[in-house]
Amino acid sequence: MNRKVLLIYTGGTIGMEKDYETGSLVPFDFSTIFKRIPEMNLLECEVSVHPFENPVDSSDMGPQEWRMIADWIYKNYGNFDGFLILHGTDTMSYTASALSFMLKNLGKPVILTGSQLPIGDLRTDAKENLLTSLYYASLYENDEAVIKEVAVYFEYKLLRGNRSLKYSAEFFDAYQSPNYPILGQSGVHLNVDKNVLWKPKGEFELDDYLNENILFCRIFPGMNFESLLEIKTAEAIILQVFGSGTIFNNEKTQNVLQELRNRGVEVVVISQCISGGISFGKYSNSNIFTKIGAISGKDMTAESAITKAMHTLNNPKYKKSFAELFIENISGEITEEF
Repeated sequence: MNRKVLLIYTGGTIGMEKDYETGSLVPFDFSTIFKRIPEMNLLECEVSVHPFENPVDSSDMGPQEWRMIADWIYKNYGNFDGFLILHGTDTMSYTASALSFMLKNLGKPVILTGSQLPIGDLRTDAKENLLTSLYYASLYENDEAVIKEVAVYFEYKLLRGNRSLKYSAEFFDAYQSPNYPILGQSGVHLNVDKNVLWKPKGEFELDDYLNENILFCRIFPGMNFESLLEIKTAEAIILQVFGSGTIFNNEKTQNVLQELRNRGVEVVVISQCISGGISFGKYSNSNIFTKIGAISGKDMTAESAITKAMHTLNNPKYKKSFAELFIENISGEITEEF
């Protein structure tokens, strides 16, 4: 039987064409996608297209759009076997991470993809990304979905969504998953590593709670650390620190962090390094975080840490504390033994 896939077009380069009068990229009518990529008609799946009424540049994507996408998937969950989201590349990993927390216990694939060049470009990467993503979104064995999580497909690689990050604005191979193996790879054969796929722990449900009072701060030598105290609305601060968890070892730093904690602000620590993660106590300059009760983000990406904080901070559907939730592996975003 042909599997049914809902294709949600949000915007981005993959759905654009060049205006030769201005030289700028502009969105095209996405209802014509089957004419632009006739190979879609040869796939062994039925594709229904649901475009955003007003396509959004990925730099404008945020909680409102994440909720919209999650709601469409939830409402159509029983009508389709898989879901493909076409998205701009700049914030795709944020959207993938957010959806991985909002769409709990997926039993079907939710794949995100995009492109570095428009579909109409002679050297475009859009066609391969789109066609292979549709294969992954409709991949079933013995009437059961092979992929049961949110994933990003780009340039022959399938990555866990909340482990992915964009590392290149130029190369077709624009995404990496430095702290987790790739889920699958496309070549002559469509491969999947079933040993690293996420397995749902219960029944599918939607939880679209997102708290936007989150602050992200990358520390740097010489910064005025006390400026963090001027921000009054943050309920959680994610600090991206050096190496495996080090920061300036002085009284001022400890006083600022302690004042934040006294105000009830949660402090999460992640690493500026792409590979590896946080290990409190490895160096003396990380002991300050243990003293003030900071939370280790372990080996999470910045995108995943931010969206996880947004989803779990004061979420009434969770019974555990924020600190307990943040170190828990909710949807494959952290390495448990790290």
